[in-house]
Amino acid sequence: MKTKITELLGIEYPIVQGAMAWIAEHHLAAAVSKAGGLGIIAGGAAPVDYIRDEIRKAREITDKPLGMNIMLLSPNADDLAQLAIDEKIEVLTTGAGNPGKYMAAWKNAGIKIMPVVASVALAKRMERAGADAVIAEGMEGGGHIGELTTMPLVPQVVDALSIPVIAAGGIADGRGMAASFMLGAEGVQCGTVFLASNECCISDKYKELVLKATDISTVVTGRPSGHPVRSLKTPMARKCLELEKENTDASLEELEKATAGSLRKAVQDGNYEEGTFMSGQIAGMLRELRPCEDILKGMTAEAEELLKNAYKRFE
Repeated sequence: MKTKITELLGIEYPIVQGAMAWIAEHHLAAAVSKAGGLGIIAGGAAPVDYIRDEIRKAREITDKPLGMNIMLLSPNADDLAQLAIDEKIEVLTTGAGNPGKYMAAWKNAGIKIMPVVASVALAKRMERAGADAVIAEGMEGGGHIGELTTMPLVPQVVDALSIPVIAAGGIADGRGMAASFMLGAEGVQCGTVFLASNECCISDKYKELVLKATDISTVVTGRPSGHPVRSLKTPMARKCLELEKENTDASLEELEKATAGSLRKAVQDGNYEEGTFMSGQIAGMLRELRPCEDILKGMTAEAEELLKNAYKRFE
């Protein structure tokens, strides 16, 4: 499948793996890139030396294009911005801030820049700043989310921009991919579906919860603080909701303490009681572990077949 995104990024399938903190490390990113998509190593708030090692380990597995994500609110953002140049990263995705001050240096280094956006206004600002494409992410996705769903967000961003748009949020198979193309997207970004991949190095408990999830297994916490997060319903998520209902200084302080390190506890330790297991709403569609290659090929083949035969329904 050839689109503006496959041409822009030099990849076989127009599928980008989401940058999930503590999850998107070299095993997963390299597997996705090697299979023909774009693997992303998540920078998060990790030390620069750690991310450098992850990039180099991924390069040992594949020579295909590799991406990196920078959370611009990270205290390491400046160092990670330079690291991307030093390590010759092909593609950067950004979130939680404006990458404007880095754009010139990144472009001089030949890096393609694709900010994640949750609104039309932000998408326009990123285009003006020099972005090569944007990732329009709906609130169906896991982790930090905006307020718009994918269905209304993507076409409005497409209509507002002249650069390619990648759809994200609630996409796990060829049906979601085909729908994204009908909305005007040139590619898709997927996160949750890769939690159920063989190469994803999350805890067994995390994978078990994803595979057992139903359509109503996720919940959004963090709205009172202005930083909503979608995750699976677990004791930690329920505790967060209870504390948010109280909405007092004491309860919010307790909430901050309770959630500190909770993602790591989910990813690495599989701590059901104290972990935050981030996941999108499409977890309810996932029932088995598959290699990344099978996910990419299956999703693309299904989307192509659906798009090719769509008109027959109206004959």
